[in-house]
Formats: sequence, structure tokens, C-alpha cells
Amino acid sequence: MGGKRRRTGGAPAAAAQLRDAGQHPFAQIAGYVPLSHGEIELYRVIREAVPVVDAAIYKLVRLCGGVTVTCRDEAAQEELERFLRTVPVGRGQRGIQAFLDQYLDSMIVCGRAVGEIVPARDGRGVAAVLCGDVSRVEIKEGDSPLDFALCVRDGDGTVRKLERQELLLFTPFQPEVGAPYGVSMLRSMPFLVEILVKIFEAMGKNWERMGNVRFAVVCKGEDGMPVQERCGQVAREWSAAMQAGRDGAVRDFVAAGDVEIRTIGADNQILDSEVPVRQILEQLVAKTGIPPFLLGLSWSSTERMSSQQADILTSEIAAVRRGLEPVVERICEVWLRLRGFDERVRVDWLDVNLQDEESEARAALYRAQAGAVEKENGNGNL
Repeated sequence: MGGKRRRTGGAPAAAAQLRDAGQHPFAQIAGYVPLSHGEIELYRVIREAVPVVDAAIYKLVRLCGGVTVTCRDEAAQEELERFLRTVPVGRGQRGIQAFLDQYLDSMIVCGRAVGEIVPARDGRGVAAVLCGDVSRVEIKEGDSPLDFALCVRDGDGTVRKLERQELLLFTPFQPEVGAPYGVSMLRSMPFLVEILVKIFEAMGKNWERMGNVRFAVVCKGEDGMPVQERCGQVAREWSAAMQAGRDGAVRDFVAAGDVEIRTIGADNQILDSEVPVRQILEQLVAKTGIPPFLLGLSWSSTERMSSQQADILTSEIAAVRRGLEPVVERICEVWLRLRGFDERVRVDWLDVNLQDEESEARAALYRAQAGAVEKENGNGNL
């Protein structure tokens, strides 16, 4: 036989699985199917998945606060103010403002809000004002648009009308024709939020693969030592060097022969996500009506709110307050009626202060100067 035949031993090479079919924790967004009145649980998932949306809702709730009520009977005014400050609203909270915060939060996220006025046992006042779970309440319409009732569905599937409808509160948020339940502010967000969550999920996986640096050690065989034995020795020494580094010690790795060490992932480039993420966030923030810099987003060259932005946001807040005003009137009217007073009330809201104090002081100075000039000109004409 003329030559030597080289034998190759060992098990055949096996295919390695590169990645698993991971999925982000907000999988419900991907399976979204638009319905007539939206999915309440889906909107809550969107709020949890995107912190900017959650912050915008909290900002709107805070900015809409500040309500005062004036009744016709002067003797009842002090008692009414005390009632609005101290009325229990559940879960250890007191005051009409705490109730309105919960009520408005439900309106914005779910598209509607329900509440209940609980009379006192002696029938001489209101014991509590509570918010209800909108997912359990259904609307049963009557023969006319003004005739409707709030109902709940029992365990056997039957719809039961709630008693004492005059003590129940219901407010739809921006209702449309044919949508008696109202429309959630988050209705148009699921598609964009799904893309945004995919981008963030991919960013996390890319940083996990390439941000956590891994090393590839390649050993080429030489005469006198089998490749398998040499690789095992290099692997043990390399593992010991890495373990010493984790323990805070410095240990050098020395290998004889043809050994090549490369870094896995460091030479690759992660896709830039700034532009697509900003495009999606611009759409989401525009839906909320909140200026971007109030949410910590530095998209414009100026840090101060312009007068146009202040006027637009003030009009948005006034529109939301108009939806809450009948609720406040209803609560106060029930309390005054049970106490034997005149039930007519007037609801006033505190002014929304969106400008800084320096600008307001300068504007007040200019108005005072203009008034003084007009007065001098008027006296001179006389």
C-alpha cells in the first residue's frame, strides 16, 4: 500500500440551535382585534408596557384637578365644603378630588367610568362615593336615546338591571354615534405599541448577545499533542482565568502554539433605533395632547412652553373637565337633597397654571403700565 491514510474520529457534527422563539411579556398586544368598544384589559397592558403613555395619563389626571362647588343656601355652604373634603371614597382615601382622580383615570383608559353614591343609614346624607369596575357593567338601552339602564351579567349569563339607578354614576369618554360606552384614549395605540415593544424586545436581545462579551478560542493542531487534548487544556486554563477575573483577581492566560482568541459580538453593529422609536412616540404623545417636554422628551430646541401650546393644553383640560362636571353636580345635588337644602349648585374649576411665575409677573407689570398710561391719557383728554 503506497501511502498512509489519515483517520478522522469522533462523533459527527451536530447542528446548533441559534435562538429560541422568545416573545415579549406583552403578548396580548400582538393578538389585538379591534372591537366595537375596545378591550379594557388590552388598554391596561398598553399603559403598563409604555411608560410615556402611563405618565401622560397621570399628567392629565393631575392637571384636571381643583374643583370648588357653590350652593344657593349660604347655611349649607360650609357643610358642603366639609363634605367634599372628607367624604370616604374607598381604599382609605377621602375627598371628592380623590374620587375624581380614580373616576377620570377609568374614563381615559377604559373609555367610560361608573360610580355609586352610597346614602347614609339614617338617610340624612351621603356615606361614601365609590368607583365601580367598568368591565362588569353593561348598558341596556330603552326605546329612546334618553332611556338607558346600567346592568351586570350574572354567572349564568343573564343580564340583571341594577337597583337604585338614581344613585349610580356613568360617564362615557368622548362618545361617538353608535358608541354608548365611550371611546378610550388608547384606542388607536395597539398597532404602534406592538411595533414599539418589538423594537425594545429586539434591543434587549441584541444587547444580551453582543453587549455581554464572549470569547472564541481557536486552537490549531500540532505534531506531538492531539487536538482534543490541547483544546481541553486551553479550555480549563481559560475558564480559570475568567473565574479569577470575576473574583477580582488578575490572572494572565498563556498558551504555547498556534492559539487565536477573538471576541464574539463586539465587531457587530446594533441597529439604530432612535429614529423609529421617536416616530412612534410622536404618534403616541400626540394622541394624549401633552407637550413632549412635560413627559421628559427633549424634541424641540426650547424648554419653555409656548403660549400656543399652553392654550391648546388648557382647552384639552377644559374639555375633560366638562365631562366630570355633571358628576360633581350630581353628587352635590344628592347630598343637598338628603340634607333638606336647595339642590342647585355651581361648579367652578381652579385655573390651570402652565406658565412660569416670571412670565406671569412680567405680564401683570405690562398690564399695570398699560392701565396707568390709559388713565393718564384719559385725564389729559378731559
